[in-house]
Amino acid sequence: VQLVESGGGLVQPGGSLNLSCAASGLTFASYTMGWFRRAPGKEREFVAGLSWSRSHIDYLETVKGRFTISRDNVKNMVYLQMNILKPEDTAVYYCAASTWGLPHKAHDYEYWGQGTQIIVSS
Repeated sequence: VQLVESGGGLVQPGGSLNLSCAASGLTFASYTMGWFRRAPGKEREFVAGLSWSRSHIDYLETVKGRFTISRDNVKNMVYLQMNILKPEDTAVYYCAASTWGLPHKAHDYEYWGQGTQIIVSS
């Protein structure tokens, strides 16, 4: 199984980025997909999750209204559109796959990508 994130980089506060995660080696449409992040000196935290059927979706409270998770079950891709970025969004962002409903705990996700760095700074 491989999850490969892309789309990270340096962006100014108020800017936007769109992260992508390409999945292979798993029955993608059977997995809940999530995005997590780890900021320097902090624990990894759940950012957004979307069930396989798209019937369940959830976000970290501080990103609601700014971030949007989506998926394409034909292309085996999951995306995270991030708008109105803030310096506190600076972190390494990880894509993850889970066979559970829509977990918020990292240990409930079986597969992980290598991460992509986001830096929000002027």
